[in-house]
Amino acid sequence: MPNITSAKKRVRQSEKRRVHNKHIRSGMRTHVKAVVYAIEAGDKKAASEAYKLAVPALDASVAKGIMHKNKAARQKSRLNARVVAMS
Repeated sequence: MPNITSAKKRVRQSEKRRVHNKHIRSGMRTHVKAVVYAIEAGDKKAASEAYKLAVPALDASVAKGIMHKNKAARQKSRLNARVVAMS
């Protein structure tokens, strides 16, 4: 454990940020999984609705610095391709 006051503060800040980032990341992953599950179930309408909710969640994670913009773009592209490919 740190002895210096500023180091103690950094530990507090880091923990607070870690919990906040975990919340954002978890919610984003939940939205992405909802799309994947709908695709696997074969429900195109549910998949497209879930995709519409997943896109803002991915964009928010980029805006908050949780995820790199190219990773989010890649995930959106792949999810959309899977939804469009459904018959």
